[in-house]
Amino acid sequence: MALPFQKLVIASGNQGKLKEIQALLAPLALEVLPQSAFNVPEAEEPFVTFVENALTKARHASRHTGLPALADDSGICVDALQGAPGVYSARYAGEPKSDARNNEKLLQSLSGVQDRHAHYYCVMVLVRHADDPQPLIAEGIWQGEILTSARGEGGFGYDPLFLDAKTGQTAAELSAEIKNRISHRGHALSRLLHQLERLAL
Repeated sequence: MALPFQKLVIASGNQGKLKEIQALLAPLALEVLPQSAFNVPEAEEPFVTFVENALTKARHASRHTGLPALADDSGICVDALQGAPGVYSARYAGEPKSDARNNEKLLQSLSGVQDRHAHYYCVMVLVRHADDPQPLIAEGIWQGEILTSARGEGGFGYDPLFLDAKTGQTAAELSAEIKNRISHRGHALSRLLHQLERLAL
């Protein structure tokens, strides 16, 4: 696929996200750089929707680097908690950010709750420049449920608690290859790449 640009900055400081996105973009003839390579400060995420936060992060990284930028805003949404933690997933247990404390708080919030259904949600936004009036936007959803205790050593975030019904494994037990194929992030990026293909025609 001949893309309209050769370099892309990833608007994230999350090492887990960066690793997954870089792996998913690896087949493309594209130089993928983290925003940390340009000392881009972390963007504010003041909004209550994933798409507004992702768009803000993408524009912020593009403005600081002068490059096209890809941002991901994602989180876990639990039915019994009216969609929480949602956009607050990374800071569910407060500052400083801690996967361990977030997982502990989620288990406490669901103590005694029978309905454990949840889904991971991801929105990807790509801007070709900071003021791009037509950003590319794609979303992905991964259905599952929250276990009562952690399983698995891989992944990050809520992965040890998130059970994928189809495989019977948590996101932390899946290989990186399988996770990238079936996850919310994998689905969102696949849809975004389809949009990029149309641009490249």
